[in-house]
Amino acid sequence: MITQPELRQRGLMLFNQLYGNGAGEALRQDMADICPDFTDITIEWAMGGIMSREGLAPITRELVVIASCVTLGHPVPQLKAHTQAALNAGASRTQIIETILQMLFYAGGAAVRNALVHIQEIVNAPPEDKK
Repeated sequence: MITQPELRQRGLMLFNQLYGNGAGEALRQDMADICPDFTDITIEWAMGGIMSREGLAPITRELVVIASCVTLGHPVPQLKAHTQAALNAGASRTQIIETILQMLFYAGGAAVRNALVHIQEIVNAPPEDKK
């Protein structure tokens, strides 16, 4: 059984790898006045407990989350963050666009179009600007 401190350490390592060093602290500050527990849940449970599991590569996990964001239609900040995380994990621009395009018949044309517009700046940035 993995302990809570181990989940936190594993979660923080993956969080920083995918979103950049300091991302955990930025999330903590963002949630400090409304729900500090959200940060702990995200780092320990979502990142340390789910996203770092064996069985799916980080690229695949990020593409699945991108598809989920497209299907939901409204989590724009999360769509952008997971698009950047997918790139940081090694996904290609084509893989990200194809993942979004795949959602056309499941999420609808408007959701796909909006997602493509929202990620355009991220996937079209020069390589040195993508991290």
